Amino acid sequence: MLFGCEGINLSLGGRHILKDVALTAQPGEILGLVGPNGAGKTSLFEVLCGRYVADTGKVMLDGRDVTALPFHKRTRLGLGRTYQSPVVPASLTVGETFRAARKAYAPALSKHDAEWAARLVHLHVPWGTPAASLGAFERRKLLLACLMMRGPKVILMDEPASGLINAEIDELDLIMRTLVDEYDIALVLIEHRLELLSAVADTCIVLDLGEVIASGAPGNVFENPRVRAAYFEGQDA
Repeated sequence: MLFGCEGINLSLGGRHILKDVALTAQPGEILGLVGPNGAGKTSLFEVLCGRYVADTGKVMLDGRDVTALPFHKRTRLGLGRTYQSPVVPASLTVGETFRAARKAYAPALSKHDAEWAARLVHLHVPWGTPAASLGAFERRKLLLACLMMRGPKVILMDEPASGLINAEIDELDLIMRTLVDEYDIALVLIEHRLELLSAVADTCIVLDLGEVIASGAPGNVFENPRVRAAYFEGQDA
C-alpha cells in the first residue's frame, strides 16, 4: 500500500465527524471521494495531510506510519495537496511564484525544473504575468506545477474542476491521467462533477455523515441505492 488510512475517527466541537473511515490509494491510481455536503470529505483530507489529528486510527504513506507527523513533514515524504480555492501569491508574478517554490526548502531546485513542471501541466503563460491575474484553471495549473517540481508520490485534490468549463475539464482529465500513468502518482480526488469522476477515477468511495457507505468502480457506486438515497436525492432536496 502506498497511501491510506484505517480506523479514522474524528470529533470536532462535540460532533462525530468521521466514523471508522478507511481508504487506500495505490501508485498510478485515481481514487474519487464523493458525498453530500457535510459528509466529512474535507475533514478527512485534513486528517490525511496532518492538519487535524484524528481521535483514533492511523495514516500510512509509502509503508510508513505518518499519523504523528505534521503536514510539512508529510510533504517532505511525498504528500501534496491542492485546495478548492486556488489561492496564489497576490504580489508575485508567475516566475516569482515558481522561484519561491523552487527555493522553499532544500534542496533548492533549478529554473529548468519549473519549466518542466509548467509544460507538464500545460501552463503556457508569460512568466512575467501577475499570478493573481490568472484565471481559475491557470492558477490551479500553477499551484500543481509547484507541487510537481518536488516529485510527490500522492496528491490530494479538493474539487479541481470547480468553476471550470467543459473544455477545461477535458484538459484537466488529460493532465491527471498523465500524472498517474507516466509518473505513477496516486491521486485522491474530492469532486462533485460526477462526469469527471466517471471518466478518470479507478475507484470511488462515498461518505455520508462521516461513514463510508460504498466503494468500488464509479459506475457501480453511483448506481448503489444507498448512495443515490444519501447523495443524489439529498442534492435535490
